[in-house]
Amino acid sequence: MIYEHSLDKRLLRRSFEKAAETYDHAAVLQREICDRMLSRLDFIKYLPDFILDMGSGTGYGTQKLRERYDRSTIIALDIALNMHLQAYRPISGWRKWISLVKRHSIDYVTGDIEQLPLQKESVNMIWSNLALQWCNDLKQSMTECHRVLKPGRLIMFSTFGPDTLSELRKTFKAVDSYQHINRFIDMHDIGDILVHAGFAEPVMDMEYITLTYQDVASIMRDLKAIGAHNVMIGRKKGLMGKRAWQQIIDRYELLRQSGKLPATYEVVYGHAWKPESKLALLKATTKQKLGISE
Repeated sequence: MIYEHSLDKRLLRRSFEKAAETYDHAAVLQREICDRMLSRLDFIKYLPDFILDMGSGTGYGTQKLRERYDRSTIIALDIALNMHLQAYRPISGWRKWISLVKRHSIDYVTGDIEQLPLQKESVNMIWSNLALQWCNDLKQSMTECHRVLKPGRLIMFSTFGPDTLSELRKTFKAVDSYQHINRFIDMHDIGDILVHAGFAEPVMDMEYITLTYQDVASIMRDLKAIGAHNVMIGRKKGLMGKRAWQQIIDRYELLRQSGKLPATYEVVYGHAWKPESKLALLKATTKQKLGISE
């Protein structure tokens, strides 16, 4: 069943294809959240052989994972081919030779995170920075993650919560009844979805990050530059009129603080493990009882 807040995947792919060249310049928040996720890996003593970077974009997170796990093979998966082309763009100077040595262990795959083009139990870790909010069916995506992840292995992700862009959402709502901002899932509901998909003891937390801008146009320009267009089925067709747009500007101006306009993001972090299979647990228990070491 298609709802008005469902995403049009065709338009979503087109939006990210167009944004590939401007993405890196505008994706300040995306890089910051990626770095914060990476710091969390310091507390997880685990060396994965095969990593799926799910929603890899222009490759910032992929390269960071490559630096951390230099012996691992990474599958960089994104819905937009141009994002991969941007990630693989020519590099000059000494960095070019380093990249040529390291890129052999990165495989670029174009695909949808709700229908992963990977075999069952084929990866040791799933990493996803700010991609899950582009799912129409998060339950389906998490079920797919559980399918391709090996038993006893890790999924770590970030996404946006319901309070994301609350200022912009309230401003639009005061002007018309159309859907202008994507719907985001609550942190606790995501935890429930993980358990339902078969993951064990998910760890969820969140924080608010507020960016500030000179004007409303700058906010919209940044969203466009990273491909965050309104691609919902229930979006308003056609351009917004000058009068309505001026109403939005006037209402948003009421939120100005210390000379700046805020844009708040609710950032949700999560990680969980796929349980070991019953056979593996039985073997481990038997070895323990018999006093057999690995």
